[in-house]
Amino acid sequence: MQTIKQRFQVEYNYAVFFTQHLFDTQNPLLKDFFQAYTEQGFQRKALVIVDEGFEQTQPDLKSNIRAYFAQNAAHIQLAAEIISVPGGEACKNDPSQFDKLVEAVDVFGIDRHSFVIGIGGGAVLDLVGYAAAVSHRGIKLIRIPTTVLAQNDSGVGVKNSINFHGKKNFLGTFAPPVAVFNDLTFLRTLDDRDWRGGLAEAVKVALIKDQAFFEWIEEHATALAARDEEAMAYLIHRCAEMHTDHIAGGDPFEFGSSRPLDFGHWAAHKLEFLTNFEVRHGEAVAIGIALDCVYAHKIGMLAESDLHRIIDVLTKVGFELYHSKLAENDKINLRNGLQEFREHLGGRLTIMLLEKIGKGVEVHELDADIIAQSVDYLESSKIIPA
Repeated sequence: MQTIKQRFQVEYNYAVFFTQHLFDTQNPLLKDFFQAYTEQGFQRKALVIVDEGFEQTQPDLKSNIRAYFAQNAAHIQLAAEIISVPGGEACKNDPSQFDKLVEAVDVFGIDRHSFVIGIGGGAVLDLVGYAAAVSHRGIKLIRIPTTVLAQNDSGVGVKNSINFHGKKNFLGTFAPPVAVFNDLTFLRTLDDRDWRGGLAEAVKVALIKDQAFFEWIEEHATALAARDEEAMAYLIHRCAEMHTDHIAGGDPFEFGSSRPLDFGHWAAHKLEFLTNFEVRHGEAVAIGIALDCVYAHKIGMLAESDLHRIIDVLTKVGFELYHSKLAENDKINLRNGLQEFREHLGGRLTIMLLEKIGKGVEVHELDADIIAQSVDYLESSKIIPA
């Protein structure tokens, strides 16, 4: 018997751009990107998919996009239709939305030398990225995130997905974008819940990686809650920087079971489903962070003073840290969520807990009784946000 052993590397690189008024014809950023991406002999096209919820807040969005591409037709041709899809988890739960995007790729002749551009929140970008990744085995993806959560976390990463059979992100790919464009002005139309939602991911990454960044959030919590754009711009840039650094320096395609950026997420994912997504992702992550921090304190890992600081920051920016679904059915649903997270990781549970602010440690088992006690702690506290 003879064996051929294969080994090769594929290099990925992409930029996260920060700008304002991206589709203003006086803003050259997107034009310059397409010009730099010129491929001799190919007529490149762009299929644009827009989050309906965002579109409703930007009545001139589609006309601005068409005007921008018309001015730059020498570098890129816009597909005849700009596709709209529902925002939020609804688009990831509905297989017809995926079918619609793949059909559009076919109808408008979007090939591997063309671009699929997703404009919207994290769920829409997940769906668009998945459709782009599996069409023609991969079409170039550009992400234009329109929420805090997408600009500082999910939109700058390498994962794409849809939900399946009641399980979050069951179908998905690791397929990096070719570029991400963060437009600060897009955040002005967010309601307070979505403005606040992205702060949970910033707190998350600060807690496990950067004490100084957590202290900055602590100091600016009131300004962030009050929608201070300068503070939010810094938070998004720093959080995105830490997220991309982690991807580059670790296990970007998650071949192992270590996923530190999923801190607080095992309970969050289950809570989203238990509430039929009435609790939004950032809100669920804030509760998941609080739950895991209480757990870490109860097993003697995290100091009580650190726990109180974390709870204080989360509540000061406006999060409620308890939901009745956590305790429903004698907390069996939450235990099932832990098992589902174990399956999602490939059979070996790896959970990030905090040893102290700025330093996370991985554990491979959680005690169900202590989880239940941690839920009771949050219920009894029921701190009302300021």
